[in-house]
Amino acid sequence: MEAIAQSLMQWPHGQAWFRDFLKEELSPYPGRLAVVARMVLAATVLMIIFMTFQIPYGSYAALYGLTISREDPQATINDVKINIIAFAYSAVFVLIGAMLFAGDPMLRLLWIIGALFAGFFGLSAMKNYTAAARFGWMVVILIPIWDKHITAEAKVEGTLWIVGALMIASLLTAVLELVFEALHPPKDLLRSVSERLIAVEELLTCKAEGRMVDQKTTNHLAHLSMLGTSRLRRVLLRSAVSQNYGEQMGAVVALVGRAVDIAASLVHVNPQFSEDDRKRLRVLTDNLATIRNDLQAERVPGPIRQADSERSESVPLLGELEKTVGMIPEVFTGLQSLSAYAPPPPGHAPPARLLVADAFTNPEHVKFAIKGCLAASLCYVIYMSLSWPGISTAVTTCFLTALSTIGSSHQKQVLRITGALAGGAVGMIAQIFILPSVDSIAGFTVLFLVISFAAAWLINSGPRLSYFGVQFAYAYFLINLSEFTIQTSLTPTRDRVVGILLGLAVMWLVFDQLWGASAIVEMKSAFISLLRALAKLAREPLSKNLQVAIEQSYALRETVNNDFNKVRAFADGVLFEFGPSRQQDLALRSRIISWQPELRTLFISCVALLKYRLRLPGFELPEPVRLAQQEFEHSLARRLDNIADRFQSGAHPEMVDLEVSLVHLEESVRSCSSAPELGTANTQTLLLLSRRVESLTASLDKEV
Repeated sequence: MEAIAQSLMQWPHGQAWFRDFLKEELSPYPGRLAVVARMVLAATVLMIIFMTFQIPYGSYAALYGLTISREDPQATINDVKINIIAFAYSAVFVLIGAMLFAGDPMLRLLWIIGALFAGFFGLSAMKNYTAAARFGWMVVILIPIWDKHITAEAKVEGTLWIVGALMIASLLTAVLELVFEALHPPKDLLRSVSERLIAVEELLTCKAEGRMVDQKTTNHLAHLSMLGTSRLRRVLLRSAVSQNYGEQMGAVVALVGRAVDIAASLVHVNPQFSEDDRKRLRVLTDNLATIRNDLQAERVPGPIRQADSERSESVPLLGELEKTVGMIPEVFTGLQSLSAYAPPPPGHAPPARLLVADAFTNPEHVKFAIKGCLAASLCYVIYMSLSWPGISTAVTTCFLTALSTIGSSHQKQVLRITGALAGGAVGMIAQIFILPSVDSIAGFTVLFLVISFAAAWLINSGPRLSYFGVQFAYAYFLINLSEFTIQTSLTPTRDRVVGILLGLAVMWLVFDQLWGASAIVEMKSAFISLLRALAKLAREPLSKNLQVAIEQSYALRETVNNDFNKVRAFADGVLFEFGPSRQQDLALRSRIISWQPELRTLFISCVALLKYRLRLPGFELPEPVRLAQQEFEHSLARRLDNIADRFQSGAHPEMVDLEVSLVHLEESVRSCSSAPELGTANTQTLLLLSRRVESLTASLDKEV
């Protein structure tokens, strides 16, 4: 921890970096206040109900009311459904285990170790991460109840109370979300995208008119660039949207984020723009406005206008910005989902999968479960040996911070301990100076509102700070909502902090020293996996059964999307790794992130080409054109595999000339142009997609 703190002060510029970091994370953004208001209202209503009717475990209920609200209310409702099912299963699981193994201490210990292993395995291998996290977390917090020296009836009652409290919290939050959705349907994602496009437009307008860029525009672009797109990706991930829409808007978010980064760099470029450059700037501004208006109106953006003036190399960033903006409308080519052409027969919907496809074939899932189980079991044995149940938060710490890389684990560990310390400090200050003079629920509620608002604002920060807000809220709630009176003892705060420190120490020993995995290594591995998955998507031998082929393509697309998410997650973890190679790791991280928008556009284009390969209605091709397209896609797959090989080992395999395959495809289309099944629009779309794929692949190959 000391090394991390010292490195943070040295990189970059110590206190200046920390000040900019807080400014970036705590600044308001469109929709933030509305989400915070929903969260605070849910937590406050739950607090009043639990304190008034003296329902136990109000701290857990208030925390859930504060944390399960989402930017999209429908996503919150879906999350609530998952929570209730997971809580019910976990309660049944614990009660059955208690019935079978409570009588023998050794058998009970073995059962607890097995339960912890199952929780960590589910965290890694279950398809629904939320369900796995809720199930495992509930098991972890129920285990200490069954270790207490109380009657069996009291243990069962405690189990049912805690499950009931969280179910009440989930249901009440869902009701409030439905009310908010009816009053104000959310469009936070499109509004945030528009905000970024407007900022870029304002900069380009100043440059085109030869004016100095005002400080407000400069600061706004700098803020948006630092903020990145993590919140937008989180909104999209938590929204109840189709896979097709999610993929396309994911690519739009990446491209818009790239455009903001380029524009932020262009602020400080002051060349003498030629008249041709000014024309290009005006055309680019008009294109951005058109795209923005189409997105706000929920229309598919049409083709953009090309500048008539010749390009110059005096402003290289301008050409890069034109390229990025030009790819945004291309994302929506082939908009209709594949399932529209072959919907599943009534009553024959594919069964939902509980585990990921490689749950029992990928050894990483078992390795992760063994690491997590070992750390949590050590904490359990320690606090039971010391007869100190108050530090059972050590096991919870292991479960909540058990991530797959050193950097990601460090990130959550630092946020957990600092958040708990801050929340505990605020709770103790309230106990000593404020609550003794409060003699009604009204005064208690006012203080609760203030603390909850601060916690909710922190929770709605980016991924680098949001977990701090969760721990801040939980520490405060645990101190002041555990009993139905003012808490006069500081023991719960002390025990909680000691438990967290114990959990962090054991996690450092097991995850860092025994099986440590560098985030930059994992990020590189995820990027290579992404390239190979795209190659597989381009050449995957599909079933002759259309429905089966579409299901296979959806499974592969899910793999690609997961790889995109892994790259971004590991990129966040790299920031929390320190060592002699830090600067090189940060440079590699920056390059991989800069390639993501092009890769997302390439992915969308490959998905659109699937319609031709599947010969869907309206996308049939003459045999010569189909064979030429197949040759082109196989060449694309080999080119992507070659890029992955070169990035992985530095090898230089034989170059695959994708341009030759593209020329062959164009010649085949021209020779079959009179075929009745090959319409003009169909031909143009096929060639447009193929040219785009070739251009993006060649650009990526050159940069890698």
